[in-house]
Amino acid sequence: MDKKAIVLSVAGSDSSGGAGIQADIKAISALGGYAATAITAITVQNTLGVQAVHPVAAELVGQQMQAVMEDLQPDAIKVGMTGNVEIIYEIVRILRRYSPRKVVFDPVMVSTSGHSLMTDEALEAIRTKLIPKVTLVTPNLHETEVLLQQPVQTIDEMEDAACRLFEKYHCAFLIKGGHLTGHEMCDVLYDGKELNIFGGRRIHSANLHGTGCTLSSAIATFLAQGSSLYEAVEQAKEYISCAIEAGKNLRIGQGNGPLWHFPFPTPPVNEG
Repeated sequence: MDKKAIVLSVAGSDSSGGAGIQADIKAISALGGYAATAITAITVQNTLGVQAVHPVAAELVGQQMQAVMEDLQPDAIKVGMTGNVEIIYEIVRILRRYSPRKVVFDPVMVSTSGHSLMTDEALEAIRTKLIPKVTLVTPNLHETEVLLQQPVQTIDEMEDAACRLFEKYHCAFLIKGGHLTGHEMCDVLYDGKELNIFGGRRIHSANLHGTGCTLSSAIATFLAQGSSLYEAVEQAKEYISCAIEAGKNLRIGQGNGPLWHFPFPTPPVNEG
């Protein structure tokens, strides 16, 4: 019997299909996994921006997660948009109850322009309740600054931040350097034992909507398939580069368009 790696995505729905739950489903499927979902919010958005966000009732979020956990028994969980503090507490309750071994958290905490998307109470719940329950957190530079409460603008500061965040929260951190200036990209991973730097050239594209969602769900998929954390990040970085390259000439919408989540003719075989 063919056993597919099952990944549960806990995130918001993007009506334009480029980010959130929709991006997660596409990425997980493109990489040969099976995607299950628990929707935390319904967003009204397109490539030009977000017009409205309507959180799902916290109890319903928990019920969605529980239904999947009891029946499908996912191999990994990806958590994205959490919304309000009640939803965060419900997600934490489910994680405590089922103790999944592989949880990737992509904190949707700060807008691209650097503005907070959460109340102070929700941020505190993420810091004290949710992050200690996950395997890996994948913040961008703005989100790293919020968690560390100090500026992070250089590669050296990213390395220091990854180590300090591990010491503070006792889980691995992948600091994403997409907001660094220059032609080279750099992400920093620290798992409490080794500090790894993932470099690469910057791909110039107007279609980058959903990049963070896609990367985190790809990492979760490779973890679900048996890769180590380092291997999962390395493989996911390769996939995201291919997806950005494949989507840079797409004409979907009038604004910041999506990646192309299916750059491979068939799902790659993971030998991790």
